[in-house]
Formats: sequence, structure tokens, C-alpha cells
Amino acid sequence: MACDTKERIIEEALRLFSEKGYAGTSMSDIAERLKITKAALYKHYSGKREIFQKILDRMSALDAERAAEYDMPGAEDDEYAEAYMNTALDSIRRYSIAQFRHWTEDGFSSRFRKMLTIEQYNDSTMADLYQNYLAAGPAEYMARIFRRAASTDAEAMQLALEFYGPMFLLYSMYDGAKTDDERKSTVLALDEHIARFAERLNAKHQTKVGP
Repeated sequence: MACDTKERIIEEALRLFSEKGYAGTSMSDIAERLKITKAALYKHYSGKREIFQKILDRMSALDAERAAEYDMPGAEDDEYAEAYMNTALDSIRRYSIAQFRHWTEDGFSSRFRKMLTIEQYNDSTMADLYQNYLAAGPAEYMARIFRRAASTDAEAMQLALEFYGPMFLLYSMYDGAKTDDERKSTVLALDEHIARFAERLNAKHQTKVGP
């Protein structure tokens, strides 16, 4: 029962963080949402910071699960870019679509993304997390993946921006969608974008290699 209560606290706290921001949410707000007293809430967590750390722990676990499922190399491996370039572009497509669905359709992860979006301008820690999860981190990761297809680091980053930029934009389009059909269309748009990107990258590689 205690574990269930702790889980409910994390879920509802994140829901509030995504609506009002982390700074704009108090322990009183969380207790009120859960219909419990603040004293009862403090029996489970010492404060917002501990709740937030549990949310980060959950996000790290979800990242590890997806990386394992799609056989993604770990960021701690200096050779991961070279290893990943040996996989088919279809693997990149499947992983990227899974990432997009993770950040949009999974309730927990979607609320985490929205919280970071709200708080990035108010808190340096949140800004760093936003960059790591949603902006510079994914772009740099893709740049390392594409390094073997590029002549320079700058060219690899340009490929990464061309690949990830539309995906980043589609997060906002998904959030603004009013119907299920509109939301589905963003996923289809991402799939089409990746297909076209792969065609251009293959054509570029064939031109470099020559007949």
C-alpha cells in the first residue's frame, strides 16, 4: 500500500509540475490534489526535491529500457557512434519514432517534457535537463551517429540538425493537435521526414563513393 501511495504521489506531482511548473507547485498543492494532508505527504517524501529526484530516476530507467530494446549503444562508450553507423537507417527510423511516441503518447514522459519546457527559463538545473533530454543532447548524439557519413564534425552536426530539427518541431505540433487524427498525422509526418532524409543521405553517400 505504501508503494502504491508513493507512486500516486510521483504521478500527481509530475502532473502538477507539467501544468503549473515545478516552482509554481507547492507541497500543499500536491497534498490537495491527492486529497491527503501535508503531514501524510511528508511521511512519504521529505519535500519536492526528493519527489523530483524520483521522477528523474524513473526517466533514467525508461531511457535504459528503450536503449536496450532498440539495441542503442550507451553514451559512455567512446565507440558508440561507429558501432551505431553499422546498423541500417531503418533502425534509426524505428528508434526515432519510438522516441517521439515516448515523449508524446506516454503520459509520464510527456508531462516530464512539458515541465522542462515550462521551467527551462526559470531554473538552471531544469534548463540543463531540457537541453540534455530534448535539445542539445539529442542533436549531439545524432551528430556522433552521422559522423562516419560526414567529412567534418561541422557537417555531421548539420546532418543532425536536418534530421532532428523537424522532429523537435513536431513535438509542439503534436501538443497543439485538437483531434486524434491530427496527432496521428504528426507521427506520419515524422515517418515521411525520416524516409526522405534517408534517401538524401544514401544518395549523398553513393555520390561520395562513386560507381
